[in-house]
Amino acid sequence: MNVSQPLIRLENVAKVFYTDEVETHALAGIHLDIKKGEYVSISGPSGCGKSTLLSILGLLDSPSDGVYMLGEKPVQGLDFSDRARIRNQEIGFIFQSFNLIGDLTVYENVELPLTYRNMSATERKERVQNALEKVGMAHRMRHYPSQLSGGQQQRVAVARALAGKPLILLADEPTGNLDSRNGEAVMELLQQLHREGATICMVTHDERFARHADRTVHMFDGKVVEESVEVG
Repeated sequence: MNVSQPLIRLENVAKVFYTDEVETHALAGIHLDIKKGEYVSISGPSGCGKSTLLSILGLLDSPSDGVYMLGEKPVQGLDFSDRARIRNQEIGFIFQSFNLIGDLTVYENVELPLTYRNMSATERKERVQNALEKVGMAHRMRHYPSQLSGGQQQRVAVARALAGKPLILLADEPTGNLDSRNGEAVMELLQQLHREGATICMVTHDERFARHADRTVHMFDGKVVEESVEVG
């Protein structure tokens, strides 16, 4: 990829939901660039379109209009199977609700997305162990989610995202279900991953956590109203 090209580029992206003959304009005229290695937070009040925007970035939803370039390739019009492949191989998700599978061990939860790739068992094992070590959870790999605290579960969710070696990590309110101490610990983990070169885009309504990013995109009523850059 051309290093001068952004990893992600949105041009005039809009999203309209139609229900019972009512049009809801969730996003309008969104322009956004995210460079490789950048840490961007998206903030704004509830209902402003943050999570809709993240769903489009993660190919969980499609824009009604506009262009979405991921690594110089347009992805807004891809079919279901191509979108699923890109989600599995190029995008790492960290959700507010962890989304771990209760009857799988920590190890199996992290390994699961890798089983959908043409990858040897040896490589899967190496990736899972490296990812769990990176988030400080290798000693819990045989435990089940119910045996972990919320903060530990979120660390496992981060490991699951990392194991796929994605182009970008998308975090949707990653501290939303955690107390302040565990929330700070997860934020420190994301900062450490960013220092090691990860590209991160995080949705948060918490201004304290938004300030951890290099740049904050402020949204209101489905539009980007301001961008601010952290200094120092």
